[in-house]
Amino acid sequence: MGALNGDGDDRYLWLEAVDGPEAMRWVRERSAEALEALGGDGFRRTKDAIREVLDSKERISYPSWRGDGFYYDFWRDAEHPRGQWRRTTLEQYRSEKPEWDVLLDVDALNAAEGENWTWGGATVLRPSYDRCLLSLSRGGADAAVIREFDLRDRAFVTDGFTLPEAKTDVGWIDADHIFVGTDFGDGSLTSSGYPRVVKRWRRGTPLAEAETVFEGETGDVTVRVHHDPTPGYTRDLVSRSLDFFRSEQFLLRPSGELVRIAIPEDADGDVHREWLLIRLRSQWRGHRAGTLLVTGFDDFLGGGRDLTVLFAPDEHTSLSGYAWTRHHLILVTMTDVLSRAEILTPGTPEWGREPLPGAGEFDDTRIVDTDPENSDEYLIAAEGYLQPAALSLGSVGGPLEVLKREPAFFDTERMAVRQHFAVSADGTRVPYFVTGDPSGEGPTLLYGYGGFEIALTPGYSGVIGRGWLTRGGTYVVANIRGGGEYGPSWHHAALRENRVKAYEDFAAVASDLVARGITTPSRLGILGGSNGGLLMGVMLTRYPSLFGAVVIKVPLLDMRRYTKLLAGASWIAEYGDPDVPADWEFLREFSPYQNVRAGEPYPPVLLITSTRDDRVHPGHARKMMARLREYGYDATYYENVEGGHGAAADNDQTATIWGLTLDFLYRRLAA
Repeated sequence: MGALNGDGDDRYLWLEAVDGPEAMRWVRERSAEALEALGGDGFRRTKDAIREVLDSKERISYPSWRGDGFYYDFWRDAEHPRGQWRRTTLEQYRSEKPEWDVLLDVDALNAAEGENWTWGGATVLRPSYDRCLLSLSRGGADAAVIREFDLRDRAFVTDGFTLPEAKTDVGWIDADHIFVGTDFGDGSLTSSGYPRVVKRWRRGTPLAEAETVFEGETGDVTVRVHHDPTPGYTRDLVSRSLDFFRSEQFLLRPSGELVRIAIPEDADGDVHREWLLIRLRSQWRGHRAGTLLVTGFDDFLGGGRDLTVLFAPDEHTSLSGYAWTRHHLILVTMTDVLSRAEILTPGTPEWGREPLPGAGEFDDTRIVDTDPENSDEYLIAAEGYLQPAALSLGSVGGPLEVLKREPAFFDTERMAVRQHFAVSADGTRVPYFVTGDPSGEGPTLLYGYGGFEIALTPGYSGVIGRGWLTRGGTYVVANIRGGGEYGPSWHHAALRENRVKAYEDFAAVASDLVARGITTPSRLGILGGSNGGLLMGVMLTRYPSLFGAVVIKVPLLDMRRYTKLLAGASWIAEYGDPDVPADWEFLREFSPYQNVRAGEPYPPVLLITSTRDDRVHPGHARKMMARLREYGYDATYYENVEGGHGAAADNDQTATIWGLTLDFLYRRLAA
């Protein structure tokens, strides 16, 4: 059979019925086959080793600040598989074994209510810090229930703000009012399944009586309204997401007047006190894509365009991230995917800048949190592929204090990290990192993503270390186009009709690994999830001879129907619209599901997804497995019934997924 061209050719549409009886019977059969085939002693040893890492009480509990002086975190381990939301003081956090004040035990809540909640986060009321809006989802889905919680009483508020399960966005205005975007009924959601309408809801009144403050269009991705309670700078800000990368932003005045913040639609705007930051994704007013600008917010609204450049990219350097403190701005930049950080101070005509103590050569620095309303303190972490993370507390102008260090979960004595550059089909140099024993002869695992301007930066993984590197494997991360390693231009280079550039880059890295003698095709496995799952599907169907095994997680694979499945319409700006004939012409060339053919040299493949993934539809993986099975290929399928887009709702499920993944690869590549 040739490539599929339309829904009428698709004999496996029935597998898109997420909870349909026939579909679920098929899922249970395939998952049982996977566990029977892969669930031996090797899997159990790998899973147990990974579970030790995930449940270790020596892991860093990365905290967040809410503005009230406490260190908050959410913690899972063997005794608390669904986790505890808790907080402590700095004095306690500094200690070897902090005493934590448990605010909510999700396992206890599940037992009391007979539910299957997973943690979705909390929005705390400022400046009283006594109430919060908790997000709880069933089985890890994006759709969640919202419930008001009293932080003093450690209890849900009777007759408080509550919202039924939906893809909801909420935020406090004051103790008696919130902004809410949710499923209000027919016509209230966008075609992507997110809120199209935002209302102001007053405590004690029915949701149906809430006042509409903003409406977007059905074709938008989503809309939201955010209240900034900063004293002296109280504002309501509206964001209307036109697509995944373009938005319109407004100031909502108390009178209800909307004032457009006239930055480019594809720029990111950030308002802090008197400042407006503008991060460009395309050239504007003589500044290239990737530039970070600052100006006075009120002056800009009044028509002023006095713009100061805080960061300008070059062909090797891009902006990785930034965060405000009370009086300063922290920037993290990357040069050939290696990071450095600096602190900027507002000034005239130039902003002052000083370096922030850096990490090692192949380590990555990231901002963990700041407290921009109250102080110039910050939390920053540094880690590398072989360097466990260190979490430090700093204050602008003062030294860094290391608060916590991650333990070493595996022996790195014979291992090293190297960076190489492959040359893609069009001559572009593509960086990648290789971690492992340089003299080793074990199998190689190549990981990639390449989408949505997301950069893959060095990071320590006890899971990869225990489950792969210590078994003699080599681990490789490819920084292909479509990602954010070199800023917006690196991303733009692989959008829509240029998507194949990302795939050519990944294939070039695979070929370069072989050319350098690091591995051979039969001993090279690949792994990717979500957009990276699409990447894996393309590698399977377009470049099968380069690889010995493929693992595809929570993937997009049917690019003919992806816009009709769950949140798929929100990604049209990234991939193109298959309902537009010109777009389908380039999408059909790489859409994996449509390009599965009989008689090809496909390597063994493992597909993994989740029934509760309400972002990327599990039908993508189900249908791909069915087609591969139809043609008799070596394909294995596992679907977790929980987990959302992460495919796992607790540490045991995570360990199962990783155990299946790494043991499958080791069996296929090390034989």
